[in-house]
Amino acid sequence: MNTPIGAVGCLTVDQVREVLIEATSAPSLHNSQPWRFHCTADAIALHADRSRAVPVADPEDRELLLACGAALLNLRLAIRAAGVQPDVNVLPHRCASDLLAIVRPARRRPATPTDVELAAAIPRRRTNRKPFLPTLVPMSLHSQLRQAAEAERAWLAIPEREQLPKLQALAQQAHDAQLADAEFVAELRHWTGRGPETPDGVPASSSGPIPEPQDEWVLRDYSSGQANSRVAGKDFEPEPLICVLGSFQDGVSAQLHAGMAMQRVLLAATAAGLSSSFLSQIVEVPTTRKELRELIGGGLWPQAVLRIGYGSPVPATPRRSLDDVVDAPARS
Repeated sequence: MNTPIGAVGCLTVDQVREVLIEATSAPSLHNSQPWRFHCTADAIALHADRSRAVPVADPEDRELLLACGAALLNLRLAIRAAGVQPDVNVLPHRCASDLLAIVRPARRRPATPTDVELAAAIPRRRTNRKPFLPTLVPMSLHSQLRQAAEAERAWLAIPEREQLPKLQALAQQAHDAQLADAEFVAELRHWTGRGPETPDGVPASSSGPIPEPQDEWVLRDYSSGQANSRVAGKDFEPEPLICVLGSFQDGVSAQLHAGMAMQRVLLAATAAGLSSSFLSQIVEVPTTRKELRELIGGGLWPQAVLRIGYGSPVPATPRRSLDDVVDAPARS
């Protein structure tokens, strides 16, 4: 039976469905989609869905909060693109740990060109685990991506060329540590390499090849968790743009806002014709996350490491239906 979604605030029924679909297009660790939404006559509440946590890779639910922050940013932008101003209350009740935000589509207000551009990028954004083209990302786009992070009270650190060998070593160290953990490998296999009919997890068709040890960057193979042979001509780009999304604190609020910043950066990249993926292992392993923090100056808490460049089109990963993620009050 379909969830009985009704109008919310200034949004019509059709608009509510559309903004919720946009919200659920956010990225999440292993495409676990750890969110739920509750709709009332005047608000949409975002809750963390801890039943969809990934406890080995993300034992403190930090990446779960990043994903929910990304979904919240999508929701905000989709509402703005509909010509409505959302009033957003983040962490409204400290005693309710799973209630992350309440969004009230309160009044009509024309969308800005930036709102429209970023909202249009939501359905086009993909996590592209394939090799990128060798074309360098111009410096003008570096500035745009930094501005996107700053708009959400975060910072995008772009390591200097001389820092990249250390970053590469941290990626390899974290990669090796995770694949030496049998529980991590089992969890990875649970979520990845799935068939096209499943509504969550990472399909085998979205996986990328693992580079050989001498290659520039270590990227996780999402199909099995183990190294595969490369496909001829599919080497990874020699100079990827690596960005570290950092926050100035590291609590729940900071991580939720970092998720919003991360998503704004990803959407800005998509709008500029760029592809992106994650080097998640560096911030999932505590020792390498600590070393990464020192590498970027010590003043930021690294929340996500992004690989950005020019890539070929890739299919979208599947999404759960609104019936699975939305609660609405019963109607008489």
